[in-house]
Amino acid sequence: MGGMKALEILSPGPLTTVQDMGRLGFGRFGVPRSGAADPLSLRAANLLVGNREGDAGLEMTVIGARIKALRNVAIAVTGADLQPAINGLLMKMWRSHVLRKGDILSFKGRRSGCRAYLAIGGGICVPHVMGSRSTNLTAGFGGLGGRPLRGGDVLCCDSPGRHLTSTGKSLDSPPPICCSTNQRLRVIPGPQDHHFSIRTRDLFFSSLFRVTPQSDRAGIRLAGPPIKALEGVDESILSEGVVPGAIQVPGDAQPIILLGETATGGYRKIATVISADLPLAAQLTPGNSVHFSAVSLDEALEAARQTEEMLRRLRSLETDL
Repeated sequence: MGGMKALEILSPGPLTTVQDMGRLGFGRFGVPRSGAADPLSLRAANLLVGNREGDAGLEMTVIGARIKALRNVAIAVTGADLQPAINGLLMKMWRSHVLRKGDILSFKGRRSGCRAYLAIGGGICVPHVMGSRSTNLTAGFGGLGGRPLRGGDVLCCDSPGRHLTSTGKSLDSPPPICCSTNQRLRVIPGPQDHHFSIRTRDLFFSSLFRVTPQSDRAGIRLAGPPIKALEGVDESILSEGVVPGAIQVPGDAQPIILLGETATGGYRKIATVISADLPLAAQLTPGNSVHFSAVSLDEALEAARQTEEMLRRLRSLETDL
């Protein structure tokens, strides 16, 4: 595995996994991308501690982990606000800190969002599988033994001392985390929107959908008015490759926003969430509500450019220590 022992998991919470930016190029073999559901938050956390953007960190769901530092390390917590604390004292998110040997990082409870990200200086050292350290829970590989973390796990990082001088960096205007009611997600219609009538498409864009408890890293399942395909078309289509953000409509006519644990799909897609809004989608929790707004390809590209500009500013930050 390599690296130096840095963190001990005392309690993992309901679901904590090692994730990076995912494994690309294996969808034709049925291997999904995996990786951080909210890649923007992980990239920002890594930059805050002086890592490469694609280094592996921890993705924590709804309730954060309880973690002990085995040596001095630089850390940053981004994404959902689960109220991170060092030795019981709340710490500022979207900012790099030093976690000293013996310190305990914990989380006091969720305020907003679904998934928080922890980056440590030097990244998390686990073996590469197909070019990625991400955990694929369904197939059981990547990360730490292909499984969620559990109490007693020890995580290693590479040359943590080199990153201690990175502390003090912060992102003063972090990206928004999803709201609990009526979250807007921008989408590009298609690729099979023509399989739905104009009336049904209008219904899709004018309706509010509720996130159901059946949601997970594979997809966000929604409940709302039925989005039925045109009469006479088959319930399923030929399976094809899908991307995170594709909105499938299966036989029950209830949309599913696909995330990174899905490589292929056999249901028609009425629309696709733009890349700039994928972090918002990944932060939805059961009970949240969401509506969709159609945008042009040019608008989607401009939104992506604005996201990258925020990260560019973060790369250029000088430490204030």
